[in-house]
Amino acid sequence: MKKIRILLIFLVFTVVNCSLLTAQDPPPPPEGGHGQTGNSPPGGGAPVGEGLVFLLALAATRLGWKFLKKKEE
Repeated sequence: MKKIRILLIFLVFTVVNCSLLTAQDPPPPPEGGHGQTGNSPPGGGAPVGEGLVFLLALAATRLGWKFLKKKEE
């Protein structure tokens, strides 16, 4: 019963976080030319922060899961 509860909490947490990270409006298209003050940086200035947060959350979840399994042994 305890394993099912932990699994259910994990799944709810994952679904809520994934839906919050992907439910955003796209940015408006740029006005004008290539960039506002000159050339755009490589990659177009894409935000990296959200991906890093998601990656760290997955790593922390995996580490916690391994810790709980080791604690059971």
